[in-house]
Amino acid sequence: MTFSPEPLAVRFDADSFWVELDDGRTLGVPLAWFPRLLHATMEQRAQVELSRAGLHWEELDEDISIAGLLAGRGDQTHARKVAA
Repeated sequence: MTFSPEPLAVRFDADSFWVELDDGRTLGVPLAWFPRLLHATMEQRAQVELSRAGLHWEELDEDISIAGLLAGRGDQTHARKVAA
């Protein structure tokens, strides 16, 4: 059984959010990958809850797994168009 590293902190800039992990890595993630976060206020973004599994914003109804971020996955709530 493999375990994802745990998030220690989350911070935002104009275009991205940054997740500090307990293994020493910091992930930079484009806000465009997560429209709810992109359109949220700074106050809403600051209300993140950290857990072993990932990140949660109650007011925004947003859950992001660390495993998903490490795999390069963005918002999975909408089907992506596949090029023919």
